[in-house]
Amino acid sequence: MSTERKQQTRVLVLGAVFTALVIILQLLGSFIRFGMFSVSLVLLPIIIGAATCGYKIGAWLGFVFGMAVLLSGDATAFLTIDYWGTIATVLVKGTLCGLLAGLTYKVLEKFNRYLAVMAAAIVCPIVNTGIFLLGCKLFFFETIKTWGAAAGFNNAVAYMFLGLAGGNFLFELGTNLILSPAVVRVLKLVKIK
Repeated sequence: MSTERKQQTRVLVLGAVFTALVIILQLLGSFIRFGMFSVSLVLLPIIIGAATCGYKIGAWLGFVFGMAVLLSGDATAFLTIDYWGTIATVLVKGTLCGLLAGLTYKVLEKFNRYLAVMAAAIVCPIVNTGIFLLGCKLFFFETIKTWGAAAGFNNAVAYMFLGLAGGNFLFELGTNLILSPAVVRVLKLVKIK
């Protein structure tokens, strides 16, 4: 088997393993909640998959994450408000967080691999949460005003940042920053990349 063919096979196999991890972690993560949202431990295999297999696999893993969110019931509250807006927000945020984490890693890897992983670990939850907040503003803002008022917030934007996304974002960012470099180090030791 040629070196190029072995590389393609390796990426395909790793992509499949990371796809399974994304699905499993999203489904298991739906039991761990921060407010009305589950904790997204799933960003970790997206970042690692993007770093080890490339930005295309990162985008794929992000898309699978989005599909798993929709199928797990995590987006039910939003689906009842705006079906198509929810689907667009969830799939775009997932796909772009994987794609941009992979591109970030690719650009920075030639300078320093750990810097590249750390930057990808920062970019992924920022994009995921940022597009979620943008989707909230575009598709669900009137309902979010009502939810915010019921939660004691005078400002819907403050509720979006502090009530809907804040704790989850900080958890995702911290988890990614702590674990991503360690896992990529292990992958380097076993000569996967």
